[in-house]
Amino acid sequence: MIRLCIATFIALSTPLAAQWVHYPTPGILRTPDGKPNLAAPVPRTANGKPDFSGFWEKRADKYYNNIAADLKPGDVQPWAEALYQERKKDFGKNSMEAQCLPMGPAYSTTPYRESKIIQTPTMIVILNEDLTYRQIYMDGRELEKDPNPTLMGYSVARWDGDTLVVESNGFSERTWLDVDGHPHTEDLRMTERYRRPDFGHIDVQITLDDAKAYTKPWTVAVRMDLKTDLEMLEYTCDNEKDRAHIPSNAKGSVLDLPVETLVAYAVSYNVQENGKTVIAEVTLEGSTLFWNYDGTGKQRLDPVSDTIFSLAGNSIQFVRDEPGPAKRFVMRTIEDETTGVRRK
Repeated sequence: MIRLCIATFIALSTPLAAQWVHYPTPGILRTPDGKPNLAAPVPRTANGKPDFSGFWEKRADKYYNNIAADLKPGDVQPWAEALYQERKKDFGKNSMEAQCLPMGPAYSTTPYRESKIIQTPTMIVILNEDLTYRQIYMDGRELEKDPNPTLMGYSVARWDGDTLVVESNGFSERTWLDVDGHPHTEDLRMTERYRRPDFGHIDVQITLDDAKAYTKPWTVAVRMDLKTDLEMLEYTCDNEKDRAHIPSNAKGSVLDLPVETLVAYAVSYNVQENGKTVIAEVTLEGSTLFWNYDGTGKQRLDPVSDTIFSLAGNSIQFVRDEPGPAKRFVMRTIEDETTGVRRK
């Protein structure tokens, strides 16, 4: 069995006695039962602007897996599409994560890096748990027109009412836009619009503009959830040597399976997660299967055998009795296995 998860390369460093776990976050409103009131009003700074400070995590992984999930055929320039397909054949073995390097623009969409925002009147700093950081200048400066490219790029911000508008450029083309391998050039311009509708959430609209790699700018949406009563732990990667053991697939990672085979997998499944049941919905559009986990959005499943599919590097195997629909699936990552059972 080919294990297809980029997480192969990530080592989580968590001490046995973690520091300040369940330590109450000071200065927040709570409900009568003592839980943080995530629907409370937005906190504001001395100048009346929303305060985005806090410890945050992002939902879902649709755009982190495939930043072009909402684009149409032809929206990706031919050279960029060809490079993307080549990277998929190698299962992302040359991605920034596989090399234990900073992910650059992908930090804005990944749910696999928690972050702490520290806001001051002239600068916002975003600290990521893997020891990378962003400096977002709010002192009136403009972006350089010809920046020296870096892995994390350069960022400035301004206020549009209560929305924080962050403009970024100067990203090295070594970085990828997603784990699937969509490329960009050094002309990439990223605009993020942060809005905090209540105490516990931030809505982010991310617009990517790179005319050399894509035929038009496009926007994706990400929601951030506040984490309370605990602190961010260090997350380090020191396992990049395993890259040599990921196989390349010179023949291509995508097979052509008959529609009658795909139909058998296109059902809904119940998954037990953290004491609750969530739904994994598999649908068939034309000759392509799509995966929608817990309503987070459709993602394409690429077949690597008659029963095994790649979901941005994770392995999903369907189990069925011939004939008839699949009875269950097993998702395998380097960390664990998750089983879904067909809904009655």
